[in-house]
Amino acid sequence: MPREQGRKVVASNRKARHDYSILDTYEAGMALTGTEVKSLRAGRASLTDSFGQESGGEIYLHAMHIPEYTQGTWTNHEPRRIRKLLLHRDEIRKIQGKLRDEGITLVPLQVYFQNGYAKVELALARGKKSYDKRQDLATRDAQREISRALGRRNKGAA
Repeated sequence: MPREQGRKVVASNRKARHDYSILDTYEAGMALTGTEVKSLRAGRASLTDSFGQESGGEIYLHAMHIPEYTQGTWTNHEPRRIRKLLLHRDEIRKIQGKLRDEGITLVPLQVYFQNGYAKVELALARGKKSYDKRQDLATRDAQREISRALGRRNKGAA
């Protein structure tokens, strides 16, 4: 059977881009059990309230919810267990150094399959204040209005 090609997104954390300013992103593999992989392939996962944390020189993903596999037996996994992330040593050192800064957190943005392997896209992020969120919304609305006006102008219906 040929290996899967391309990228298939399983879950995405859209709220993270709203709540945090993204500083840097990393791609990491995950140490998963068989039933977790089968549940992910079925498209079932949630990144709500999940976060990454350094412990003992390794990076772990906390509070990511992968529901139990429906055809699983007593070998099924715990849905919110702590999962080890697979990163290169130099990436772990960079992340550890940046996590020591005040207000920086490690947030998962997406869980996906890349050429058959389960991956997670992590972001070093700084939390936004409510006025920052309002400013971003206003900027996005202004950009949308500008593009609409340019589109009308280009069509000649200005």
